[in-house]
Amino acid sequence: QLIQPIANGALTLSLETDFDGCMAIVQKLADRKDFYLANSINSLRIEGQKTISLEIVQQFNWKVPDWIIIPGGNLGNVSALGLGFLMMLELGIIDKLPRIACAQAERANPLYRSYQTGFTEFQAIKAQTTRATAIQIGNPVSIHRAVRVLKRFDGIVDQATETELADAAARADRTGLFNCPHTGVALAVLIKMVERKQVQPDDRVIVISTANGLKFPDFKVAYHNTDPGEPPPRYLNAPIELEADYEGVLRQIATHLDA
Repeated sequence: QLIQPIANGALTLSLETDFDGCMAIVQKLADRKDFYLANSINSLRIEGQKTISLEIVQQFNWKVPDWIIIPGGNLGNVSALGLGFLMMLELGIIDKLPRIACAQAERANPLYRSYQTGFTEFQAIKAQTTRATAIQIGNPVSIHRAVRVLKRFDGIVDQATETELADAAARADRTGLFNCPHTGVALAVLIKMVERKQVQPDDRVIVISTANGLKFPDFKVAYHNTDPGEPPPRYLNAPIELEADYEGVLRQIATHLDA
């Protein structure tokens, strides 16, 4: 993901730490007058992301969905969307609020752990390596705002394992979505909510997709290229190697169509 600023000629510093370690240094830099932190820790990003809430209800003729499922890492998205809906409610544009579900990767789940205590406790953790790299965060800066939003929206927090998020993303790919691993986390939580009947058949559910799958091609390539002896993933679609023979190609196509 850094290739764009690198290609654009930006000074790019690669630190030997994780997101939380980088954030600690960036926050110190932001204490200086010559730096500004354009992150969800301040209002710049939050105010911009609030518009997602407006676009959602506008696209559905100003009807509020039943659920919004949001991948959660630094938790700015949860805060922003919640504030957007509260603003519309205050202005009389909508007459109710959706419920919000925050979806975290099991390997980076401090909010989920807090939710298990009814939000009475929160403890930062050391995030483990997860395919959902953009939400591999153990000490989210927007934790307190996100908790306030979740309480106001009768929200829940759930998590997804590495297998669950990868399979959910691959399952969605088969419909043409081609989403990122973080969206896979949210889709995996949606599947769980449907299975436990938390989401009803006639509910309108919005899943926030954080990026196109083209932003994370290694994630897609790894899923569909398993090493010999490894158990194949549920939605594996490996290429079939054939000789360069017309009749052989035709037979393989026919076999596929008849399956």
